[in-house]
Amino acid sequence: MSLAYLLRRLGGILIVLAIVTLAVFAVTMVLPGNAALMILGEYATPESLAAMERQLGLDRPVPLQYLDWVSGALHGDFGMSLRLSLPVSQVVGEAFWNSAALAGTALAGVIIVAIPLGAVAALRRGTLWDLLIGLFSYIGTAMPEFVTATLLLIVFAAPSAPVFPAGGFVSPVEDIGGFLSHVVLPATTLGLILVAHISRQVRSEMSEVLSSDYIRAARLKGLRPGRVIRRHALPNSLAPAIAVISLDVGYLLGGIIVVEEIFAWPGLGRLLIYALQNRDLPVIQAVTLLMAVVYALSNLVADLVIAALDPRVRYA
Repeated sequence: MSLAYLLRRLGGILIVLAIVTLAVFAVTMVLPGNAALMILGEYATPESLAAMERQLGLDRPVPLQYLDWVSGALHGDFGMSLRLSLPVSQVVGEAFWNSAALAGTALAGVIIVAIPLGAVAALRRGTLWDLLIGLFSYIGTAMPEFVTATLLLIVFAAPSAPVFPAGGFVSPVEDIGGFLSHVVLPATTLGLILVAHISRQVRSEMSEVLSSDYIRAARLKGLRPGRVIRRHALPNSLAPAIAVISLDVGYLLGGIIVVEEIFAWPGLGRLLIYALQNRDLPVIQAVTLLMAVVYALSNLVADLVIAALDPRVRYA
């Protein structure tokens, strides 16, 4: 991979993020309601509302408000939360690490489960194993998060005999055992659809690779089947799966909003819902921009991993 390609990708990411800042700021400006009215209440006098708008800078021209916000964001300063009266960077930072712990656990579980499932389905193509894994994939893709979450809560968090907690959060720094017990259900809810997507992708790609000429040549050379699969078939089947994983990060960011609200997980999704309900504009802007940054960087990392896995990939 050339340096020129990497620089072009980074430049493209910067352009995308610049467009995202414009879109986020524009959307938050047209949200219904008035931030000053949300803070002071419906019985606030016009004079107090005007004073609050001046304090928040809402009386200035919109372009100046946008430039000030972008300038602050570049320095890590997103202002103060209108509802929590705390720095937005502090509020969003704490929620980001909580969401990262949940998403990272879900993604690790997906990789550990989905790739072996897809490989087994490809190696046992046409057998009962292939049929069962395919059936699981179809069911997984058909179940939205709130349905999966409800079923998991009924089965594993029933009040009569709970196996896992129904909600809440324990920091992995404080108690790793408590964190693991609380993260199982939300991570499973997030990961089910991803497992279905990726296992089907791996099965499809590996089936094609196993029927290719170089795999037949490797077998004719007398290489052991396990070595053929590990060194030749599996690595060449993973590049498309990595691309699917990077695209599914967008789904993960959307699904995490629902999952965190259901399981009372104090992450970015739950914070975003709270900010929207209370029209906390600085928090809405910071969370949305951070999600866009994560998605853009995940696609860049996926391209780098694909280039490392598949030497046939050459970027000009």
